[in-house]
Amino acid sequence: MPPLQVGDKFPDGVQFEYAPPLISPPARSHTAVLTTSSTFDASKEFKGKKVVIVSVPGAFTPGCQANHIPPILANLETFIQKGVDLVAVIGFNDAWVMSAWGKVNGVKGDSKILFLSDTKSFFSKNHGWDAGMGERNGRWAMIVDKDGTVTAATFISKTMLTFPRVSGADAILSKL
Repeated sequence: MPPLQVGDKFPDGVQFEYAPPLISPPARSHTAVLTTSSTFDASKEFKGKKVVIVSVPGAFTPGCQANHIPPILANLETFIQKGVDLVAVIGFNDAWVMSAWGKVNGVKGDSKILFLSDTKSFFSKNHGWDAGMGERNGRWAMIVDKDGTVTAATFISKTMLTFPRVSGADAILSKL
């Protein structure tokens, strides 16, 4: 399947896995308590919303944790002011790892940002946006408008995965 491009409609049937972050662990608990994961029907949940999708090669990886996601989180209010209803960060990690990564970065369950699992990189692979390094997403960003049209789509070369130039906060904000 060819990569999604500007002007394409966001496809039907796109699903990710989601595990909502727990706000606080139960009293007297010395271990992390995990919520159950569920299927997040992106095709349905994105309808009527302006959504920024940001894909990362992996949760907690040095480039993603230090350089890619913190500026997006720091600019979340600016995204919202520019009309974005939801920022979806996706990675190949399972839903619990993505949820934990969101929680470590201060994301709460009622946030305008979700950390979702693109299990086995199905979405990224099916639409030509994988990293080409086994089961791993590429580093990319996409803006989907309220009518489901892709209005921006940028992918970083497979040799440039450590540099979030085209999928970082500044690059995305310049396209809104």
